[in-house]
Amino acid sequence: MVGPGSGAAPLENANPLIYRRSGERPVTAREEDDELPDAIDDREIFDLIRSINDPEHPLTLEELNVVEQVRVKVNDAESTVSVEFTPTIPHCSMATLIGLSIKVKLIRSLPERFKLDVHITPGTHASEHAVNKQLADKERVAAALENSHLLEVVNQCLSARS
Repeated sequence: MVGPGSGAAPLENANPLIYRRSGERPVTAREEDDELPDAIDDREIFDLIRSINDPEHPLTLEELNVVEQVRVKVNDAESTVSVEFTPTIPHCSMATLIGLSIKVKLIRSLPERFKLDVHITPGTHASEHAVNKQLADKERVAAALENSHLLEVVNQCLSARS
C-alpha cells in the first residue's frame, strides 16, 4: 500500500472528493426464479466493480467516483461489456493499475463468452490513449498478470477491506 509513513512517494491526490455509495440493488422475483434466463445487465457489472479498492486511498472506486453505473454498458445478447473509468486527476499514475484491476475483476467474474472493453473516460487523463492501448492488448494484460508483484497489488485492490 502506498501512502504516508510507507516510505513511498507522497499521494498524488491527497484530498480526493468522496462520493456517497449507491444502495444495494433489490433482488427481484424474476432474478430469483431459476427457471428464467438471467441476463447480465449494467447494474450487475457495476455491482462487481464498485467495491474495488483504490490503490492509493482506503476508499473504493465508487466512493472516488472513478466508476459510475452510467459509464457501464452491457449487451448480454452480443456478450460485450464496456466500462469507462475516470481517474481522480488528469495525471494519475495509477490509471493503468485501476483499469487492470477492473479488467481482472470482470475476467474472474464473468463467463468466458464476454468480450471486455475497459477504458478511460475520454478527455479525463493526460495519457488516455496509451493507457487504453495497454488495457486493450491481451498479451500485455496477460504479461502484467504474470508479474507476481503487480498481481499482488491487483489482488489487494480486489480484496474486501477488513
